Amino acid sequence: MEKMKVVIVTGLSGAGKTNAADWFEDQGYYCVDNMPPALMKNFIDLAAYSGQRIEKAAFVVDVRGGEFFGDLNQCLEFLSESPAVSCKILFIEASDETLIKRYNETRRSHPLSAGSTTREVIEKEREQLLELRRRADYIIDTTNMKTAGFKNEMERIFVGENPQTTFSVNVTSFGYKHGIPIETDLVFDMRFIPNPYYVPSLKRLTGNNKKVFQYVMKQQIAKDFAAQLTVMMDTVIPCYIKEGKYHLNVAFGCTGGQHRSVTMANHMAEVFREKGYRVTLRHRDL
Repeated sequence: MEKMKVVIVTGLSGAGKTNAADWFEDQGYYCVDNMPPALMKNFIDLAAYSGQRIEKAAFVVDVRGGEFFGDLNQCLEFLSESPAVSCKILFIEASDETLIKRYNETRRSHPLSAGSTTREVIEKEREQLLELRRRADYIIDTTNMKTAGFKNEMERIFVGENPQTTFSVNVTSFGYKHGIPIETDLVFDMRFIPNPYYVPSLKRLTGNNKKVFQYVMKQQIAKDFAAQLTVMMDTVIPCYIKEGKYHLNVAFGCTGGQHRSVTMANHMAEVFREKGYRVTLRHRDL
């Protein structure tokens, strides 16, 4: 008997989980929104073995479940061990600024808001979802994504057959003085590269500026690092795919997160795109 396909759709409130559920429904998935995780086992047992067998289902799970949300880890263990189910986790996120803007535009309040500011509850939600994000098979960042782009991403993940086109690399730049991003798999320190900050004409610019980018990437050490990192990634990413990992979080840091880290993040994001990976790029401290 072919395994039942199950997708757990989760992520930040306002990031696009409803759009994902709509897409799955259009693809013939049986969609359930906000079902308590403890009830999923019973539902899947019925769906997988009853006469009216459901072949694929998508469950939207988030912090609206309150205390029931804590049962999710136990449910995920059941799904991963079940011989009748093939389960994937889709995590959808967006930047704080994007989420705040969306709430302002729709005039809706965040589901966790209870006297706190929207930014505060978003930060709280990120913390609550951190472990689930780490377990995710796929991550979609909708910060700069329109509806058509989101649908394309969903199709590339769940319809495409080439593992390379479904592997996502999330690239982040940051400043060490603001702390290392906690959701990162690989961290690279760019403080060995000459600092454009000490060039008067470049001091107030960032790595998004062509002059800064060229200054950094013309340094031989920067060229050597980028070339060797590319070779390393060509080695490890196919191994990640083979081991069932579908995304990688790569971060580049420098002192303030303005020049060197931004430049290298931009450069490597383009390298990853050229290799056919799905890429999201975020400059955390700009």
